[in-house]
Amino acid sequence: MMSFCLYWWRSIVFTFQYNPPEFMEQLMVMLAIALAITWGITNHWQYLVLSSSYAIGASISIWVREAIVPSPQTRIAKTLGLILLIYGLYGLLDIAQEYQLTSLAKRLLLNL
Repeated sequence: MMSFCLYWWRSIVFTFQYNPPEFMEQLMVMLAIALAITWGITNHWQYLVLSSSYAIGASISIWVREAIVPSPQTRIAKTLGLILLIYGLYGLLDIAQEYQLTSLAKRLLLNL
């Protein structure tokens, strides 16, 4: 068990030292998944907002990284970025529809 934990820790340190942007993207995706699971259990909208925000941030980071320095698995990374973007936008639109924030925004715009 200890060797597994040591291997896991060394993998994290290696990834963080030699590819920090990818490490941050992986961290954001893991947080998005954990928050989505938490939202599924508790049904509090705050978890869905955070999860969607992390997913959109990770998606944009993946696309920017692939545009600057393409990796050997560019197609997979861009597909993952697209899936994360769709999930993030869907989550935010779901909240807007559920809490009718779109009608609130329309009322605010008409009053300006």
